[in-house]
Amino acid sequence: MESAISGPAYVVGDNIDTDQIIPAQHLNLVPTIPDEYEKLGGFALCGLPESSYPVRFVLPGQLDTAYPVVVAGRNFGCGSSREHAPIALGSAQCRVVIAQSFARIFFRNSVATGEIYPVECVDRLCEILRTGDRVRVDLNASTLEVESSGKVYLLKPLGDVRPVVEAGGIFQYARKTGLIPSQAPS
Repeated sequence: MESAISGPAYVVGDNIDTDQIIPAQHLNLVPTIPDEYEKLGGFALCGLPESSYPVRFVLPGQLDTAYPVVVAGRNFGCGSSREHAPIALGSAQCRVVIAQSFARIFFRNSVATGEIYPVECVDRLCEILRTGDRVRVDLNASTLEVESSGKVYLLKPLGDVRPVVEAGGIFQYARKTGLIPSQAPS
């Protein structure tokens, strides 16, 4: 059970849509194929305009990000219902997205795939933090601590979605809890 996630944060604003998270031209990658799943991470957040986000979430030619934490404003994940969006973030080694609010379908896809923890914040952290600030997210205490200042911000508890994400998604959770059989009958 993961209780704390530490590292530099990548900060974005409001209304980051699924086309910015994973542009449509990359939706031909099939997440259930290991090589293609890995490639998805290299394209995570590549749809963000470089004029507003000169620091890239994933460096060109890389598959993983240096930012295990994304901090966002309102309505993160709006747009289409593509489940590739949280999968791309998870493939890039992002562990948690902290936002003021999430588009409902993105939130559900995050939980259903088990790729990332979608956590809502109380304060408008996207205006307080800067990309590269080192943070520690404590899922047990529902807090985010800024390492340089020691300042602690409250987060909304994950509640019943946490064990689903920790199990690896809705199907793994259902198998783990006996809601569906773990093996197909022979």
